[in-house]
Amino acid sequence: MNILFYIIVAALFFALSSRFYARYIARSLGEDDKNPTPAQVYNDGRDYVPTRKPVVFAHHFSAIAGAGPIIGPTMAILYGFIPAWLWVVFGGILIGAVHDFTVLFVSLREGGKSVAEIARKTLGTAGFNLFIIFTILMLVLLTSSFLTATAISLTSLWPLSKIGVQEGETFLKTVVKDGVAMGKIGGIASMSVIIITLCSPLLGWLIHRKGIKTVTAYGLASLICFMSIILGIMYPLTFSPTVWMIIISIYVLFAAGGPVWLVLQPRDFINVQILYAGIALLVLSIFSTGIKGVPLAAPSFNLEDGVQQLGLLWPMMFITIACGAISGFHALVAGGTTGKQLSCECDARTVGFNAMLLESLLAVCVLLALSIGLDFSDYKAIVWPVDPAIKSNPILGFSLAAGKLFYKGLGIPIALGTVFGILLVEGFVITTLDAAVRLNRYLFEELWAILFRNPPRIMQHYWFNSFLAVALMGILAYSNAFSALWPIFGAANQLLAALSLLAVSSWLLIRGRKYFFAVIPAIFMMATTVASLLILLMNYVRKGNYILIVTDLILLCLSLGVIVLSIKIFRKPVLPRASEA
Repeated sequence: MNILFYIIVAALFFALSSRFYARYIARSLGEDDKNPTPAQVYNDGRDYVPTRKPVVFAHHFSAIAGAGPIIGPTMAILYGFIPAWLWVVFGGILIGAVHDFTVLFVSLREGGKSVAEIARKTLGTAGFNLFIIFTILMLVLLTSSFLTATAISLTSLWPLSKIGVQEGETFLKTVVKDGVAMGKIGGIASMSVIIITLCSPLLGWLIHRKGIKTVTAYGLASLICFMSIILGIMYPLTFSPTVWMIIISIYVLFAAGGPVWLVLQPRDFINVQILYAGIALLVLSIFSTGIKGVPLAAPSFNLEDGVQQLGLLWPMMFITIACGAISGFHALVAGGTTGKQLSCECDARTVGFNAMLLESLLAVCVLLALSIGLDFSDYKAIVWPVDPAIKSNPILGFSLAAGKLFYKGLGIPIALGTVFGILLVEGFVITTLDAAVRLNRYLFEELWAILFRNPPRIMQHYWFNSFLAVALMGILAYSNAFSALWPIFGAANQLLAALSLLAVSSWLLIRGRKYFFAVIPAIFMMATTVASLLILLMNYVRKGNYILIVTDLILLCLSLGVIVLSIKIFRKPVLPRASEA
């Protein structure tokens, strides 16, 4: 089958679902542009900030996408191209986009409240408490996974011979390791990330204090991206993974505590320029290689290796590909930051549903890039190394695949394409980190209100809660490898998605509205993730990993509590249809 078939069919399904299914869901939800949004009602200049749709879309997309739709498919293509492609396309439409849109819409109707607060109204106080604990645990797992992956990839080295160049024939700075000339790929991304971060407050000030035009903001963001790459090539930075963990932790601490317009929002806006350009390059390269008749290098099915490394196709592949198909983290972004920035209720459909479809399209492009650009033996050596002393590096695996795809499709030098590939991932790993830590800050504030009648004053301060979120992230990242953290993060992430869909379903049920489009995906994801947690628990017991054993058991207990609460809610009589209004 020509590779163009897979991207054209995926894009067609995405376009049709955006045109018809999203509108059907909007009608079912009762979309009304006359309703004022929380950003307009509670504008406080810090969290509730009415913002132009393109800027909000950029923030939301870069926050939900991050490295998720890249790392997940990169790990899961071990099962083969076809199973991963099917899950990304149909999971993204029927579950992921529905999840993101409905949670964002309900958050708008509930005053920009978090999905945990929505759960309080629909599943009761017990549901709210479960949601808070659930979410905090999932975010700690997410940030720990991404922190580990980032620290490893920012120190990435790769043999020059594998890129097709000799020492002195490339702009890459080199180092000799075990007699082999290695290119410092990660160092370029390191400098770029730092430049973009330092320039973010300036752009935020220009947008929100000086009111520069959107076109001008796009131009400045693109210029910053370009200059950061040039400076990265000229002055690549090299630190150890541990030092990078410390540097990134300090950054996200300040990003989580400061005003949203100062660092978080403008940094997302700058980074999304690289992501848009990366998606465009991926699509163009895929079409070009498809026209040339370049075949898929990855096997269509590779179930034996997948089962050996990760476990049964169902449920393990479904939780390994997290953000590319469905992600509970998106609900936190929707109810945590995005829902506080929209200026029109109709924007929820564009931002929620379509941003998820764009993320799924990115995941399809990642699968095709890996299948076209990287020999499967090299893929397994980088992402699933046999030697336990070698750490899994999926970001490098994708970056090399992208570099070779760009070369085959557009003639871009492999070294330059590989650098762009790693930049494509790196900026958004950190974007996800700062958004996730900020969201955990909100959740810790809510947790103390549950545990204490009058929480100590220090526990109410955003710097204390930001520091706590960063500290837990660092401890878990330092003590566990990425390949061990990713599966349990995926399970927790998908369980959170199931819980969010159950909260939305209950919200619709209480109002006498249709809810089948939310509750059916919720049931499927709940069954999938509980099954995966049981499989992971057996693996952790066999390996004696006590931290992850305890984490797994907590998630299973929380899941049982959610199931019991949901059964109680849905056994209640449905209100008459007249209550829809």
